Amino acid sequence: MSRMTDAEKIGQMVLVEKNSIHNLNDITQYNLGALLSGGGAGPKQDSPLAWLQMINSFQSAAKETCLGIPLLYGVDAIHGHSNVLGATIFPHFIGLGASRDQNLIKRVAEATAEEMIVTGIYWNFAPNLDVAKDIRWGKTYETFGSDPDNVSQLGLAYLEGTQDSSAGYFKVLANPKHFIGGGDMEYGTSRNKKFKIEEGNITIDEKTLRQVHLVPFQKAITAGARAIMVGTASWQGKINSDNYHLLTEILKNELGFSGFIVSDWYGVYEIETNQYNSLVRAVNAGIDMVMTPFEYKDFISNMRDALSKGDITKERIDDAVKRILTVKFETGLFDRPQARPEGLSVIGNDQHREIAREAVRKSQVLLKNKNSVLPLSKSLKKIIVAGASADNLGRQAGGWTTEWQGIDGNSGISGTTILEAIKNTVSKDTEVEYNKEGSFSIRNNFADVGVVVGEKPYAEGWGDIANPSLSPEDLLVIDKVKAQSKKIVVIMVSGRPLNIKEYAKNWDAIIAAWLPGSEGQGVADVLFGDFAFTGTLPVEWEL
Repeated sequence: MSRMTDAEKIGQMVLVEKNSIHNLNDITQYNLGALLSGGGAGPKQDSPLAWLQMINSFQSAAKETCLGIPLLYGVDAIHGHSNVLGATIFPHFIGLGASRDQNLIKRVAEATAEEMIVTGIYWNFAPNLDVAKDIRWGKTYETFGSDPDNVSQLGLAYLEGTQDSSAGYFKVLANPKHFIGGGDMEYGTSRNKKFKIEEGNITIDEKTLRQVHLVPFQKAITAGARAIMVGTASWQGKINSDNYHLLTEILKNELGFSGFIVSDWYGVYEIETNQYNSLVRAVNAGIDMVMTPFEYKDFISNMRDALSKGDITKERIDDAVKRILTVKFETGLFDRPQARPEGLSVIGNDQHREIAREAVRKSQVLLKNKNSVLPLSKSLKKIIVAGASADNLGRQAGGWTTEWQGIDGNSGISGTTILEAIKNTVSKDTEVEYNKEGSFSIRNNFADVGVVVGEKPYAEGWGDIANPSLSPEDLLVIDKVKAQSKKIVVIMVSGRPLNIKEYAKNWDAIIAAWLPGSEGQGVADVLFGDFAFTGTLPVEWEL
């Protein structure tokens, strides 16, 4: 640090969305220290090789700076390296929360890290340590659920799997988020008129905040967390990124956190309409790295002005940069060999897909099983399958897959749908017929049936809704199929509990499949009895 100019130090404090870099020379000229792919933003051609080449080009520009400090590049690989075509897509955290299996979660994190590092990316914006208290929140599926102990234990396992340091540095830098209390935001308080909960206000007292929401972060810090992301929530009317008490007095001083604190997407600039004032307040509150995510030139200009005016002290900047550089060294950015194309075969390999399949079956929760209709026999004469989520990898994977809000369909994801898994599992003499709308020619209760229904993909605030429930189209499909079959098994593909109290009494069996990801075969594993149902609800689900 003694060799660094003020401009070089300030450059380390900004986190820039890669699509705002229109000239690679800007990385060198402005000494930029960190980039991210926001919402799945990748190269024009989505392939592992294209990702690797893109990251290497950014790093090459960073090497041209005076001190050649490497970039820290971050992605939301929150259920696998899900932005990259062909990657293994694991169940979202809500499903992993149902497994309550720390060893499994650690292996999921290890596999995700392995697929990341071969593309040259060493920073994962995970694990999510939010404790979800309102299923109407669109981020519910990103959490391990509503039990602080379960969130803490599984979050710790994910952290350890990500940051395995057997090579002398972190395999991948983990990033626990979102500090703090986001799972307890009040419905209808969002600052964003398009949302209901996200970017909302938390009204609980500090005692409750500590007892429920601080616990997972305490344990993560003790276990070696080195980067923590601040959420966009407000606590008692004050935005978290502007809260000196939370960030400096509690997180840094009381808990002894010596890593760096990074803000979330545009979180700093919502403090005031005046960006300069917002930036000054956030950095002085304890933010070390600012996810701008776009106007990095304005950020650098404002930081220089703040330093020259004394609105931000040299000591505060030095503290932030020291934290960031220390973590860069701990992540091995100065030492590790450059990722090469030969390593890309790791992405989506059989071993990782088998871990994902295990995660799927261990996350399935049997909500109802009238007269032991499950497991189904593999030798049934005929099975009819219906529903928009039965043959849809996009719906299985949910948000943060290929694109920020996810996709509805099978393009851009490699895997096995639930329908394909059923066909793969039954005997050669069993006929499996699929119709998305549930329109079959069968009459007189001839067939046995599975109906796969659920939510369309969404992420964050766009998923905030007053009454999470099945769509009228899904309910119509279930009714149509029920009229044509002996038994009805409803498989729910969703990121949270859905309101089915009015209908569940008419169904023989109900499975909470959550958002299982690319390996639908894990659903068939328990549906047909190769493995027992072992998942338990990570959040309450009323039937």
